[in-house]
Amino acid sequence: MTNSSNGPDRSSAGAPAAGGPGISSLRAGTLQASAIRELFDAAQRVPGALRLEVGEPNFPSPPWVIEAAHRAARDGATHYTPNTGIGELREALADKVRRVNGWQARPEECIVTAGGVQALHLALAALLDPGDEVLLPDPLWPNFAMIAHLISARGVGYRLHPDAGFLPSVEELESLVTERTRVIVVNFPSNPTGACATAAQLAELVAFARRHGLWMVADECYDELTFTGEVVSARAVDPYERIVSVYTFSKTYAMTGWRVGYAFAPVETLAVMGRMQEPLVSCVNAPAQYAALAALQGPQDVVAEMRDAYLRRAEAARAVLVDAGIGVHRPDGAFYLWVDTSGDARDSLRLAHDLLAAEAVAVAPGLAFGPSGAHRLRVSLASSDEDLLEGCRRLARFLGPIAG
Repeated sequence: MTNSSNGPDRSSAGAPAAGGPGISSLRAGTLQASAIRELFDAAQRVPGALRLEVGEPNFPSPPWVIEAAHRAARDGATHYTPNTGIGELREALADKVRRVNGWQARPEECIVTAGGVQALHLALAALLDPGDEVLLPDPLWPNFAMIAHLISARGVGYRLHPDAGFLPSVEELESLVTERTRVIVVNFPSNPTGACATAAQLAELVAFARRHGLWMVADECYDELTFTGEVVSARAVDPYERIVSVYTFSKTYAMTGWRVGYAFAPVETLAVMGRMQEPLVSCVNAPAQYAALAALQGPQDVVAEMRDAYLRRAEAARAVLVDAGIGVHRPDGAFYLWVDTSGDARDSLRLAHDLLAAEAVAVAPGLAFGPSGAHRLRVSLASSDEDLLEGCRRLARFLGPIAG
């Protein structure tokens, strides 16, 4: 605990006096709110707005998942579980990773978390000290940067290049490594671009991490929503011992509200993450864990049906925008379109608010995902076909003067 006489000078930060109301932590007080949530909140005030801003499946959770949670609660599974999760679920997750992701996972390497985002927070907090540097993609899922900020690490952006399919340059990554660099975060399929790395490309990234002794935190939360037919995982292409792989039930099984994610890490690292779980959430709630177990053990055709729907929507929505002369990256996975608005002088946050006001369509501003998103919008495909296509028609109409 830092002595107040040696702590940061808060006099210029507008911090309240000791004992007064308000936030006293500069770290918490300077955390920027998500611009995605900003549009989410603004859309609440627009009657009938078409909601294409949030990455949440519009499908219901499978009925056998709901029944499993009900049955577990009725049968008395309403108590604490081990910090790392119930044994049956961890065993089933190891089986899933071996079957889907193609590497030999073990239950003792697994921790069940309150969503994939908590797994990411645990991983980065376990691996980084204040002042350490973490390489983060640009564009990125904004929670990566928010987590780094909260743990006092320094996020260093590396570009995902449009002309390379929104993949990074290893040569550029080499130039960013310093003596304080500890971790690189990779995310495939990518939120927001939908880019997927091939096995060879991902192997290059792991080799880069190996050369510099870096940890790799691999966000693979959209692993089963890959349109190429191939799930590529970091641990499958290289058994490098410094990889933490993060997954979730939220996207694959339309279980966002259940808050169940999981991570695989080396046993020693996993033990640290398990201890950290105790002062954060102690454990994930028991009925939700049994619901997740039912998702793994139940029919899997629901996953394919949702994936096929996202691909169909991606092709149809992209056609609407491309026909209007608007540049849109073709996604290889996840459920987003990354729309080019560089013909308009407004930054994407202003543009998103203006679109909502003019056309009652809510999209995520690209600036939420980093500097390279200044003139991009993210359109979520996790909506009904009707709302998505009508929203894209309105977006095309709104961008008409700048199209092409």
